Amino acid sequence: MTAARTDAAWPLPPGADTPMPWAELADAHAAAPGGPDESAGALFDFFRDTDAATDDALLWRIAREQELSQALSGLFHGPAALVQLRLWVFLQLARQGEAQWPRERIDELFHALRPEALDTVLKRFRDVGLLAWDDSLRSYALPPLAQRVAGLLAPLASGDAAAQDAEGGELAALLGQVVGANQLGALDPGQLQMLQAQLTRLHGEFADAIASGSEFRLRAARLRYDRAAQLIDRASDAITAIIGHAHGHIAMERAARALGQAQSRLLAMASQFNRALQQVDRQRVTLGTTGITSTDVKRWLQTLRQPAALLDTALAMPVSLCALAPHELLDVTEAEFERDRPTQGPAEDLPGAQEAPAGTLAAVALPRELGDLADLLSAWSLEPATADGADSPRDVAAALLGAEPDAARYAQVAYKAQLLPLLGDPQAGVLPGATGALARQPWRVEWEAAIQPLDHAQVELVSRGRLVPADAPPDTSRDAAG
Repeated sequence: MTAARTDAAWPLPPGADTPMPWAELADAHAAAPGGPDESAGALFDFFRDTDAATDDALLWRIAREQELSQALSGLFHGPAALVQLRLWVFLQLARQGEAQWPRERIDELFHALRPEALDTVLKRFRDVGLLAWDDSLRSYALPPLAQRVAGLLAPLASGDAAAQDAEGGELAALLGQVVGANQLGALDPGQLQMLQAQLTRLHGEFADAIASGSEFRLRAARLRYDRAAQLIDRASDAITAIIGHAHGHIAMERAARALGQAQSRLLAMASQFNRALQQVDRQRVTLGTTGITSTDVKRWLQTLRQPAALLDTALAMPVSLCALAPHELLDVTEAEFERDRPTQGPAEDLPGAQEAPAGTLAAVALPRELGDLADLLSAWSLEPATADGADSPRDVAAALLGAEPDAARYAQVAYKAQLLPLLGDPQAGVLPGATGALARQPWRVEWEAAIQPLDHAQVELVSRGRLVPADAPPDTSRDAAG
C-alpha cells in the first residue's frame, strides 16, 4: 500500500540543497523492508536529531505498534465517503455476537451494499490485518488486532454520541478511561495528563464565555459546565483515590497532583458563572409594562430567517414634510407671549431657628427572667462546697422554676429553657450586658433522654437534666448508663 502522490515537498532543513518530494518519500518508505526496525528507522528519519527522537518514550511506543499503525492507516486512508463505509462495516462486524461468520452470513448482513463495494472493503481488511480468513472452517473472524481497533473506536458506535459531544462527551470518555484503568490497575500518567489537558481546555472555554458578557453564550456554557461538574463529581472518589495512591511513582504523582489542581480550578468557576448571570439579569431591559424583555426580543430576532424583511413596511411609508407660512408662525408666537401665566409671588425669608423639643430615648429592656436566671446561678455558685471541695449539681427544673416556683408561668419557664445553651458559650461570653453575664456563669447543662414530671399548675413535664460546675469532669457513668 503506497501513499497518494502530491506535489508538496518536505520543508528544507538548514544546509539542505533540494527538497525531497512527498511522493518519493512515500515510495521509499513503502519499498523499505517490513521489519519493525526498518520501519522505526524510517519514522526517525523525519527528525533532525535521531538520537533525541529515540529517547522519547511515547514515540518509541508508537514506533513499536507497526501492526496497529498499518491497520489504522488502511482503515482511514482514502476519500471521506470510503472511510465512512469502512468504519460502518468494521463496527458492524465488531458489534456482532458471533465469533465467526461464513461469507453467506456477511453477504446477508450487508445485503444493502453493492457486491463490488463489499468485496473491496473486505479485501482491505484482510490486507491490513483487520479480518482473518480460516480455510478449514471457511469463515471470517476478527483477530486480536481488530479487537484493539474496535476498542479505540468504541465511542463512534455509541447510540447517543452526538448528544454526548454536545454535553461534554469527550470529558466523559476520558473520565471513563481513567476510572476504568485505575480499577484494573493499568493506569498510565499519560491518561491523567490527557484528562488534565481536557479540564484546562474547558476552563479556558468557560472563562472566555464569562468574559464575553453575552447572555446566550453564558447560558450555553453554563449548561456544559453543569454537565462537566456532574461528571467530575461522580468520578471525584476515583480521582481522590488516584491522587492518594500515586505516592512513590514520580511521574504518576506529578500528574495526579496537576489533575487535582485542574479539577479544583474548574469546580471553583460555579461562583463566577453565578456572578456573571446575575450581572446579565441586572442589565436586562423590560419594554414598558408588556413584560417583554430585551432577551425575548433578541431570541425572537434569532428565529427570523430574513431580519432585513422587517424594514419593508417601515420604508413603505416615509415621513412627509410639513411647511408652515411665516404669518402662521407669527400668530403662534404672539399667542404664546399673550397667554396668561401665574404670577410669581414675592420671595419669602427662611423661618428662624427653633429649639428642638425635649424628648426621651427609650431602649428596649431585656426580659426580667434573663437577669433572674443569672442571679440564681450566681447565688448557687456562692454557696459552700461539698465535703470533696466541689459544688453540688443542681436540678434543671429548679433553675427553670426560679426562686418562687409557684409563681412561675409556662412562658417564663420556656424562655429560661432557651437560655440554658448560652452557658459556657465562648462567643456569647464576650458580649456585654446580661447575656454575656449569663454565658460567663461557671455552670454547664447536661441533658438526659428522659422526661421529668412536675407538680406545678402550668408546667406538667420538663426534660430531665442537671447543672454541674463548668470545671467538673464529665460523668462517664451516666453516659454509659444512658
